[in-house]
Amino acid sequence: MIGAGDPSLIKTLAAVADAMSPALRPWWVIGSAAVALHGADAGKVGDVDILVDPSDVDALFRRLGVAALDLPPHPLFRSERFARWAVHPLPVEMMAGFAVATDGGWQRLEPATRHGIAVDGRNIHVPAREELVAILRRIGRPKDVARAAALEGREPG
Repeated sequence: MIGAGDPSLIKTLAAVADAMSPALRPWWVIGSAAVALHGADAGKVGDVDILVDPSDVDALFRRLGVAALDLPPHPLFRSERFARWAVHPLPVEMMAGFAVATDGGWQRLEPATRHGIAVDGRNIHVPAREELVAILRRIGRPKDVARAAALEGREPG
């Protein structure tokens, strides 16, 4: 069960599914919430991260009444458009045109797999477990590596 039945996570994910229902292109929950949705120990889920297609982002931001934020550069990842939706128990971070730094430069991250997981009668889309492991390892922060290990059912390292 996700987040051991964490009502804050369930309520936020239900709101995400409702907000994303008009999307014309695929979207995914990634990060700790996706790890929890796969039934692994994600540690503390402090927010919900969503990858949104750039063609859906303007309509989404308008519907939710959020504005794109200009974030300081991060050495590991960046988004063409980013906003935070903070009207539910957990903040929701929406990223369009998300890219990860690699040895060869910035590489756009768009999952190839998309699995639906039912939450409160709604469908939440996440990458397949194996692909989520690869995404988390690619991002590479210690908390992401630990979550990848939890998905693989082993200790980090």
